[in-house]
Amino acid sequence: MQSLDAEALCKTLVEQMRPHVSPATTLVGIHTGGVWLAERLHRALGLSQPPGSIDVSFYRDDFGSKGLHPQPKRTEIPFTVEGADVVIVDDVLYTGRTTRAAINELFDFGRPARVDLAVLIDRGGRELPIAPRYCALTLPEPLPANQSLQLEAGATGELTLRLIDA
Repeated sequence: MQSLDAEALCKTLVEQMRPHVSPATTLVGIHTGGVWLAERLHRALGLSQPPGSIDVSFYRDDFGSKGLHPQPKRTEIPFTVEGADVVIVDDVLYTGRTTRAAINELFDFGRPARVDLAVLIDRGGRELPIAPRYCALTLPEPLPANQSLQLEAGATGELTLRLIDA
């Protein structure tokens, strides 16, 4: 697989989203990479509502078999979800289960007018009928199950992607 430039992909995602968002559009990043990405998108798109963050640990349908993430994060939604246009942001889309869990949790905060999904990379391998409205890159071939892409943020906020063999 070729080297992936997370910064260039982030710019691509901004340009895809720009014509379709308004200052009132709200972003909710899925911990952890999605939160970093949502913060970057928020600044680049000039949105007025602060971005939210969501930890789907307790909403996963595989919680019983996988157990709880060792360091669950706090979900923070600093805006009214009821009637809002919400874009859920994640770094890498794989099976769709994380996105499904995020939608379930989001609806606990109210009924949004619309929910879209923005991802940096679609790695293939879907198990649920989930598709992003905004996607910077769809891999031409799905990654094997024993590999994953991990988004990392440097000390200066620069985003990088790393391929990990499990």
